[in-house]
Amino acid sequence: MQDDRRPVANDPRLAPVRHGLTVNGRSVAVEAAPGTRLLYVLRNDLALNGPKYGCGLGQCGSCTVLVDGRALRSCAIPVRAAVGRRITTLEGLGSGGRLHPVQEAFIAENAAQCGYCLNGMILTTVALLAANPDPSEAEIRSSLQANLCRCGTHIEILRAVRAAAARLRAARTGSDGGEA
Repeated sequence: MQDDRRPVANDPRLAPVRHGLTVNGRSVAVEAAPGTRLLYVLRNDLALNGPKYGCGLGQCGSCTVLVDGRALRSCAIPVRAAVGRRITTLEGLGSGGRLHPVQEAFIAENAAQCGYCLNGMILTTVALLAANPDPSEAEIRSSLQANLCRCGTHIEILRAVRAAAARLRAARTGSDGGEA
């Protein structure tokens, strides 16, 4: 008697299909089973190493990407759900050979030790500042609370978010903005 719970080798749900994605402003096509997690497509098929594999459960934040401007966990999104949406990884943040102001602020504030969490911290910060250009300390902490950092650079990360907010506000107004 056959166990109906086991996938059958020729199960059409497991067969790779072509998915058209928009990643970092570029249209790309990948072959993957519809249930393949976006994280695996980004890292393995597109060689984008910004998003990291952390917990695999969408709880640590190291795999965060922007999907239509929202910070989402790529380890929890099937590739089929990303079709027709704008996906931005850490590699796609900057423009014209320059880093994004959030990336610049994280570097300037030395907001890293091992760096494993930074992908999620930076992308979550980009989404936060796009929605709220002048967040309070409580709003920053609330936004980042689901991004885990084991090294303890929390103070530097908070300082980097405040500095990035100041840089972005200054860029919008044309002033120097000063340091936060």
